[in-house]
Amino acid sequence: MVIGILGGGQLARMLALAGYPLGLKFIVLEPAADACAADVAEHLQGDYGDDALLAELADKADIVTYEFENVPAAAVAFLAERVAVYPPRQALVSAQDRLDEKALFRRLGIDTPEFVAVNSLDELEQAMEQVGWPAVVKTRTQGYDGNGQAVLKQPGDLAPAWQSLGGVPAIVETFVPFEREVSVIAVRSTSGEMVCYPLTENTHRDGILRLSIARSDDPMQEKAANYAERLLDELDYVGVLALELFQAGDRLLANEFAPRVHNSGHWTQDGAETSQFENHLRAVLGLPLGATDIVGYTAMVNLVGLIPAPEDVLVNTHSHLHLYGKEPRPGRKVGHINLCAQSREELAAELKLILELAGE
Repeated sequence: MVIGILGGGQLARMLALAGYPLGLKFIVLEPAADACAADVAEHLQGDYGDDALLAELADKADIVTYEFENVPAAAVAFLAERVAVYPPRQALVSAQDRLDEKALFRRLGIDTPEFVAVNSLDELEQAMEQVGWPAVVKTRTQGYDGNGQAVLKQPGDLAPAWQSLGGVPAIVETFVPFEREVSVIAVRSTSGEMVCYPLTENTHRDGILRLSIARSDDPMQEKAANYAERLLDELDYVGVLALELFQAGDRLLANEFAPRVHNSGHWTQDGAETSQFENHLRAVLGLPLGATDIVGYTAMVNLVGLIPAPEDVLVNTHSHLHLYGKEPRPGRKVGHINLCAQSREELAAELKLILELAGE
């Protein structure tokens, strides 16, 4: 069985690594010559809009999936006429446009910040009367890792923010004074079977995820899982989906969802009965889904822009180092470290050391 993947970055790499024990083979379509997934998969190098390469991918793969939500929807539509593609195209389309995404949340009864669509600076100025100050303006498409957005604190911020975003269609949202950023990873298979992982508490800096801590028995688990299951059912979803949320008091407000395996779920590689990567493959193949229980106490630290000496990491016997085969540069995710401890106290003590090694 050959799995095709649109995208050849670290997520594709980790999908392949999870799939080899299941007897699977992989092929990736990726424009970059130095795709890190090429170490573990056949690499078709070229543009996602290249019909000849897409046709070759469809011919060689039994099933196709994707590793990031900015892959062109047209490429997925082209492939879907020739081979099974999961998650479904509609999930990709909904996740690519922040306005459609927020409208989907609202339709499903999933709480969100107040938001307004804006297409000009004049509309942005008018919208502030509805959303209030402070606020966040975000491009409707092509946003990731903090890109494509700007915080608005006072009227003087409006024109510079609009210019910085290129004057493209956007949404402006009320800034949420959240207590925590959390996410939930959910999985649905071709048979309709669904499972959810324990809630993850996340810390970002400069728009990039730095730290994720898995929380067993979190009081917000049931609500977060319910929200995710509504999305899975509505979209007739197949695969892993990540829903990112803000907690403000007893409210969980949806920020965005990702129709793919997700950075905040990397802890599952070493800290859960079944990793998100294996469960994604099980889901798209129609295999029974694996247990999602936490094993002990676990956390994930991203390595952004630097790689510490492996011996400094692994001297801690509860640490698991995952490198992506990328050259370090500022702001680039080059790996992560999973910690699996026997107690909360042990996790906290070891986490402090690992964060220092990661430059946090």
